[in-house]
Amino acid sequence: MPTASHDGRDIYYECTGTGPVVVLLHSFLCDGEMWNQQLTALAEKYRVINVDLRGHGKSGAADTPLDIYAMVEDVIAVLDHEQVASATWAGLSIGGMIALRAALTRPDRVRGLILLDTHAGTETRFKIVKYKAMVAIAKVLGISPLLPTVAKLMFGKQTLETQPGLVEYWKKKFAAMSLVSIENVANALCARDSLNSRLSSINQPALVLVGHEDISLPPACSEALAARLPRAQINIIPRAGHLSTLEQPQAINRAMLDYLAAYAQQEDPVSA
Repeated sequence: MPTASHDGRDIYYECTGTGPVVVLLHSFLCDGEMWNQQLTALAEKYRVINVDLRGHGKSGAADTPLDIYAMVEDVIAVLDHEQVASATWAGLSIGGMIALRAALTRPDRVRGLILLDTHAGTETRFKIVKYKAMVAIAKVLGISPLLPTVAKLMFGKQTLETQPGLVEYWKKKFAAMSLVSIENVANALCARDSLNSRLSSINQPALVLVGHEDISLPPACSEALAARLPRAQINIIPRAGHLSTLEQPQAINRAMLDYLAAYAQQEDPVSA
């Protein structure tokens, strides 16, 4: 079981395939299993490092306050452990927020960006109040009463109606995350800084993907992000909500593979 140590915690990851390196960073409340339907397609030509973020999956708990920049360094520790100088960072939601911050603070370690259903700005006051209220309720009643609401935030209308088995499976996965990790990672999300004024300095090529039915971070967030990145292209995925990799895996695979074929073999864009 491969792990890298950082900040006193073990960060679990799995490696598959050979070739240029792609790092996969999942959404809040999920784990590396979120990428299962991408792994086979990617591993045919790329070395894929699939990370369980701190507090998620098989990684150590997020049992103390943290920020998203600490999670960047968790991923850097994984790359160091695997002796990888730089990689394409693919992240969904908080995973994309981590990838963007890596491009700004550790640009030498980032060859490219695949940003799915994510956001470069701060959290809204309404959502901060909402999420903190949900955490408070979970502390008293457990997370189970909140799962229907969480499912509507995570999955699009099409998926909720046509893939109930998928939704139920992931609701059980959401419920398995420890409350202390949920609280600390949620606080990190709520306290995140805005990157909007700094995005123009990111020189790496970027692919921005977003589910058309994403209500957590709607397409407008991704459109604004892509508009501010100098080398970005955007693709809105029909019939997908926030967890687009699970909801429309074939469309996501095609978009990722097309991007990687165009950019993964190029010279380091930071020094170009």
